[in-house]
Amino acid sequence: MCLLTFLPAGIPAKTAALHAGALLNPDGHGFAIVDGDQLIVQRGLDGQCMVEQFAALRHQHPQGPALFHSRFATHGERSVDNCHPFAVGADPRTVIAHNGSLPAVVWPGRADPRSDTRITAEDFLPRFGSLRLRHVRRRFERWMTPHNLMVILTVDRRFKQRSYILNEQSGIWDDGIWYSNDSYLSEPSARWQTTTEIGWDWPLWDDANPAAERCAFCHAILDWAATACPYCGWCLDCGQMPEDCQCYTPAVPDQRLSSRHPRRAWPVPAGDPRERKTR
Repeated sequence: MCLLTFLPAGIPAKTAALHAGALLNPDGHGFAIVDGDQLIVQRGLDGQCMVEQFAALRHQHPQGPALFHSRFATHGERSVDNCHPFAVGADPRTVIAHNGSLPAVVWPGRADPRSDTRITAEDFLPRFGSLRLRHVRRRFERWMTPHNLMVILTVDRRFKQRSYILNEQSGIWDDGIWYSNDSYLSEPSARWQTTTEIGWDWPLWDDANPAAERCAFCHAILDWAATACPYCGWCLDCGQMPEDCQCYTPAVPDQRLSSRHPRRAWPVPAGDPRERKTR
């Protein structure tokens, strides 16, 4: 699940909400605060300690945006090194924190202790393009699919803003603070909103047909002959969004013939669900 919390400039921390999220997502915690030209970043495994440190530092540095993340581990070992946020590439001026399960292309291999988000920050994003550019951020949102949410904080002056929320519409704004889901609510009866209530519109699982072939990225049910997901647009062969897909060579204006591209833009781990036989 995870819980990602974003505080705009001037908004104080709500410790009750952060404690509630930390209890439900106990596998590591971290935060970042923009303070002028520097980022204050801390990580740890003790949820109560990290919430208290964040609240104290947020009180001292309220002028910039901030984020807090509590992790529910899905990929990668439970360690401080896998606690969000992560620097993008080797540049500590820009960090990301994420909630969701990213496409399988960034899942760790058997010998890799890193989480999918850490691999994305360290290896994938530097090759994907600069997050300073709006069209790159939009393309990255499509790559993630709507059930993945991300916050970017930066003190790099080349960015127009100090903060960005990717797939913001899939989260919840509550009293001036943005949450990636409702696990910040202290009352269990207030949780478990429907997808309609929080604006999610990606295709849901069909429990009546659990054996159906599905997109490995947005989990939509696919036609058996599909070569690309009709919902998120992801190519099931090369692992690219439509504008970057090179799996098909045009034959005539209204017809495309399938032909394998000789290389992939990103290495796919062995056993990846996109390793499909040519139809």
